[in-house]
Formats: sequence, structure tokens, C-alpha cells
Amino acid sequence: MENIIFILILCGVVGGALALIVIGVRDTHKTDPLADRLAEFAERGETASLEQIELSQPLSERIVLPLARSFGEFVSKLTPQHVLQNTARKLELAGNPKGMEPAVFWATKFFLSLGVSGFILFIFSIGDIRWSLVVKILMIIVFIALGFYIPEMLLTSKIQRRQKEVLKSMPDALDLLTICVEAGLGFDGAMAKVYDKWQNELGRSFGRAGREIQLGKLRRDALRDMADRIDLPEMTSFVAAVVQSEQLGVSMARVLRIQADQMRIKRRQRAEEEAHKAPIKMLIPMALLIFPSICFVLMTPAFLRMMSSSLNGILFGG
Repeated sequence: MENIIFILILCGVVGGALALIVIGVRDTHKTDPLADRLAEFAERGETASLEQIELSQPLSERIVLPLARSFGEFVSKLTPQHVLQNTARKLELAGNPKGMEPAVFWATKFFLSLGVSGFILFIFSIGDIRWSLVVKILMIIVFIALGFYIPEMLLTSKIQRRQKEVLKSMPDALDLLTICVEAGLGFDGAMAKVYDKWQNELGRSFGRAGREIQLGKLRRDALRDMADRIDLPEMTSFVAAVVQSEQLGVSMARVLRIQADQMRIKRRQRAEEEAHKAPIKMLIPMALLIFPSICFVLMTPAFLRMMSSSLNGILFGG
């Protein structure tokens, strides 16, 4: 009976973790499902009350999503404000993946740690593992910490991948900016061309900065905010050069040309650096995998012949 109750609790915890993960990665840029239902009824020409429209929504939209968000708000009240701000900063650096909120992110970490530790307890309860109680407690603590920090590691990896993608696409984007500005297009229009040309992280960043400028934000503030959201020294240097050229009246096309040339040089230097690191990185798989296999293939025939010769009795007493 106790095992059944434990399994039910474990299923509930794991189900809650999966629900929070699914809700956390939902695309919040989509339209409101209630508004979609209302528009659907209006197109049909049917008259329906608000209660009927709400009941026509999926169960996840009516029950699971509000409960998960309520739990996320509860977790956010227990979490220090500076921790939530740091998490929001990291989510912004990661490109705000699927509009995940800091509260939902922390709730996901909490439920995932409980789910992993519950799974380990389940293994201990059904298996014949003859470990001491202290070792079992240490293992549970280790897996709780592991489940708690897995989302953090994934978020850090997402930030690094995004920055690497932006750094890789910067020279080509600056070349396109330079060509557009030299052809007579304004800098805002050139950013829009980059957004239309490439649907990558850098293109979306330029597109967001262009929309902020259209909404009334100063260009230098929009560009500085874009550099803060990417947090790369190369992007910060580029924005500083553009802002300085705007303030001093220097030719924008000339500044962009210089920046594009510097980005291409830096990209070539990074490629050469990675090429120089390749032999050192190859030593580990060669020493652990390739060399032992070669030694085994080459030495086995000689060893078998030696075992069948007179040296067998001399060396091994056979």
C-alpha cells in the first residue's frame, strides 16, 4: 500500500514538472485563446455566453495553465527579488526562449529536482540496493542538486549558443548594413533589411531595435539596449562606434565599412585559433580510443604466436 501511495505521489510530481516545462516553453506571442474562441463564434454567427466560450477551451487552458501560473507566483514570492532579476536577465540573454517567465523557470527547477529525487527514491524502494542509509541520503541530495541545476545549465548553454550565433553572423550583417547605407538607405532602413534578409538571432535583434525606434525610442538608446541583450564585446564596440559617429557627424557608411572589416579579421582570427586548438582536442580521443584499438590489433597476433612458441614456458612457466 505504501508503495502504491509513493508511486502516485511520484507520478503527481513528475506530471507537475512536465506540465510546468510545457507551459514554460509555450509561445506566449500567440493570441489569447479566449479571444480566438470569441472570434470563432462571431464568424459562425452564433451567440454564446462567456461561460460557454470558456468551457469550449481545452482543459489545459482552463485548469492546468492557471494552476501552474499560480504555483509560479507562489514560488516567486518565496524567491528573493534579486534572484528573479538575475534570472530575468539570463532569460533575456538567452533570447527570451518562448516567453518563459522567471517565476515559471524557478517552479520548473523546483519540480524537476523533486521529480528526480522521487525517481531515485522509487528505485531504492523497488530495488535490492544494499547501501547504507547515509549513502542513500547523499545520493538523493546529489540528484536533488542535479535536478535543480539542470535548467540552469541548459539556460547557460542557450546563452552561449545564441552569442556564438550572433558573433558568427555579425560580419555578413555589417556588410549588408554597409552596402545599404552606401546605396543611400538610412540606418534604420538598413537594419530592417537585415531583419528581412536573415531570420536569425542577430536579425531579430536588429528588427526589435528598429521597432523600438519606430515607437519613439532614441536610436542610441535602442542600440545600447540591443547590445545589453546580446552582451558581447564586439556588439558593444559596434554600437559605441555607431552612436559616436551619429553624435560627431562622421560618415555612417565609413564607420560601418571599418567595423565590417574588423569583424571579418576577428572572424578569421577566431577560425585560426580554433584550428590551432584542434590537434590538442584530438589527443584525448586518440589516447583513449584510437591508440588502444591499434595496439590491440597489432599486438594480438604477436602475443598469440608467442604463446604457442617456446617463449611461453620461459616467460609464463607454461
